[in-house]
Amino acid sequence: MALVITVAQQKGGAGKTTLAANLAAGFAAGRRVALLDTDPQRTLRRWHDLRQANLEQAAALTFSDLSGWRLDRELERLRAEHDVVVVDSPPQIDTDAKLAIRGADLVLVPVQPSPPDLWAAEGTLDLAAGEGRTARLVLNRVPAQSRLRSDVEADIGARRLPLLAAPLGNRAAFATAFARGMGVTEAAPRSLTAAELRALLDAIGKETA
Repeated sequence: MALVITVAQQKGGAGKTTLAANLAAGFAAGRRVALLDTDPQRTLRRWHDLRQANLEQAAALTFSDLSGWRLDRELERLRAEHDVVVVDSPPQIDTDAKLAIRGADLVLVPVQPSPPDLWAAEGTLDLAAGEGRTARLVLNRVPAQSRLRSDVEADIGARRLPLLAAPLGNRAAFATAFARGMGVTEAAPRSLTAAELRALLDAIGKETA
């Protein structure tokens, strides 16, 4: 049975979809991976379409964008046929988001280093707790030098919120890779950006071991 990772955050602009794509691409190196897009914007559908033209560099993965009443069954099908399933959930707490979180082994909540992102994450963390799911914050789009990051990390620590110690920087390489239907570990494997993503994959592995 697959490890199911749901990326969830009710605040827009936190980098939820980009994170889901990069996780799927990163895990696809050596694993059978499925990417399930339940976000009504269907951004990952376009990303995957672009990916099909770059399969000489990009690992193959299964893509699905079923949602609604079919979501439970689709998630179980993908879980049975893959090693890892990454789910991109809607940017609000609705039925699909609840089902995506309920079906997860790990819920990742991307937050930019700003109080509004952290405040918005509280609802997602509460929902995951209510469903009995393990959830972890992921600091995303972190500026190279920012006192705000230190302040937010201190706030997270003081409130004992669960944080994966593998932040992702605010780097153009993510957007460049995404525009080609790829992840940074595929488009720029020797870059600092790719190293950060691999560190996050390692942190997830330790969290779910």
